[in-house]
Amino acid sequence: MCSGSLTEDLGEIQLIKIEKRKYWYQDDWYLKYITVKTPVGDYLEFPCYRWITDEKEIVLRDGRAKLPRDDKTQILKQHRRKELETRQKMYRWKEWHPGFPLSIDAHSHSDLPRDIQFDNEKGVDFILNYSKAMENLYVNRFMHMFQSSWSDFADFERIFVRISNTISEYVMQHWKEDFMFGYQFLNGCNPVLIRRCTEIPKKLPVTMDMVECSLERNLTLEEEVKQGNIFIVDYELLDGVDANKTDPCTIQYLAAPICLLYKNLENKIVPIAIQLGQKPGPDNPIFLPSDASYDWLLAKIWVRSSDFHIHQTVTHLLRTHLVSEVFSIAMFRQLPAVHPLFKLLVPHMRFTIAINTKAREQLICECGLFDKANATGGGGHVQMVQKAMKDLTYSSLCFPEEIKAKGMDSKEDIPYYYYRDDGIKVWEAIKSFAEDVIHIYYESDEVVCEDVELQAFVKDIYVYGMRGVKTPHFLCSVPKYQPLWLFTVLSCFVVQYDWCSWIPNAPPTMRCPPPTEKGTVTIEQIVESLPDRGRSCWHLGAVWALSQFQDNELFLGMYPDEHFVEKPVKEAMAKFRRNLDEIVNTITERNKNKKLPYYYLSPDRIPNSVAV
Repeated sequence: MCSGSLTEDLGEIQLIKIEKRKYWYQDDWYLKYITVKTPVGDYLEFPCYRWITDEKEIVLRDGRAKLPRDDKTQILKQHRRKELETRQKMYRWKEWHPGFPLSIDAHSHSDLPRDIQFDNEKGVDFILNYSKAMENLYVNRFMHMFQSSWSDFADFERIFVRISNTISEYVMQHWKEDFMFGYQFLNGCNPVLIRRCTEIPKKLPVTMDMVECSLERNLTLEEEVKQGNIFIVDYELLDGVDANKTDPCTIQYLAAPICLLYKNLENKIVPIAIQLGQKPGPDNPIFLPSDASYDWLLAKIWVRSSDFHIHQTVTHLLRTHLVSEVFSIAMFRQLPAVHPLFKLLVPHMRFTIAINTKAREQLICECGLFDKANATGGGGHVQMVQKAMKDLTYSSLCFPEEIKAKGMDSKEDIPYYYYRDDGIKVWEAIKSFAEDVIHIYYESDEVVCEDVELQAFVKDIYVYGMRGVKTPHFLCSVPKYQPLWLFTVLSCFVVQYDWCSWIPNAPPTMRCPPPTEKGTVTIEQIVESLPDRGRSCWHLGAVWALSQFQDNELFLGMYPDEHFVEKPVKEAMAKFRRNLDEIVNTITERNKNKKLPYYYLSPDRIPNSVAV
């Protein structure tokens, strides 16, 4: 930061220019802001929050946010235009894989513009972090033991880190129970797939005779469906996806299960039927709770494995990381630093492009870390993103709309859906804050329509970044002038270690094909199906590393960089923080004395940007 005083009145200061000279040593300069004191005693803030490198100069405007229509002088219009022209050369779109959202044109983290690189690249080195995780978890002695099976379930405890009173230990103790299996669809690692079943699909030929012993209301299956007590999770996306073939010594398998669930008289969601493939037939039986215990357990394990794949590749990679990167790139390309939406969004884009570039460099690239332990590695994850993109819609990114579309919005009918309850509260707080800020600058829809930079931003996202021509569902479902979507990217929460560290509860790969008949499954077959020692350790290192916050993490509502200087915006920020504090207190009170507390969407645990 810098400060200075003027001894004589120069009139209204429109721009200031900062020049830097290059010396013999590395002397990059991160400038936060400049404060200028005028002869009459006023202070003018000129936000920067950028690196000045080599022999370069930066021209800054004062901190007041301005729309394009507010700039009347040619010098301000020219500055605005030149800033975007420079940025558009630095932030270029690139196709990483056909059918993917476009990403930044950079081969490595070091190729990125200096302003969006991590402060400390070592801190986000996936290879280093995985190795550290396995060392810290005391599992590195197993990490090279591929093809070596565990002897039984208890043997998995050799790599399980016991932390007293944690969810992960509770999962280890109760993972076999139908209650725990059903609970995870509501509040586990991937609570976004369950939907109310309005009709039993023909591809799942469940009969009343099959499930009668699981129903508790003396109703037929059809009547239970009509009353809204039946739910379904369909992993159709995995059908036809190629399993990992990068290790010729280990054949790996995927399945595309369909799981039918029931809300019992205690309002708990429990499984009542599982089919492990999409096409019904004699070699694709429907597994039931009344089957032999190992038959039923293995069927549930297959569902848990499939759920893990969808979470990692669709929920986490596509819908959180890749979509957020599109918003970030479009923001830098189309919104100058003086634009109120740039100031509003930039804290929520912190390190997003950097973490994704690192992931493409080390994690999800060909022969990357993802290939080591995951059945969808080696290209399967690419196929999954390509398939998911075809059905991705804007409304599915809007939290309340997606919950309602799945028939999961009623608190009375589904009382223990904490992901929904907390998510709605956070969504409403964000919505209120966004509207408070935006209404300061946009007093009507006409002003929105006239904002050419905003229109270019929207076009860059949906026509270019999200491949609008190839994904018409996404383009057609966009409310044209709704500011709320600017915050749809804030959906990243760290949850993986709690639910995925006990390997049998979230197997990253399966080494035997799904069973094709009942009555043959043994404990030995289950253990042989689960990941070997080496893959288990790599998986454990992965979920540990992906569950850690950054050292300098900022959480929702924290704005240490003052991009805005206007009092009404600062008042809106203060109101936002008060609303978030109320949500934190409500969640904390609810979680008291709970064996399974749900805190993942507590605002004090939601990162301000997607950088995990």
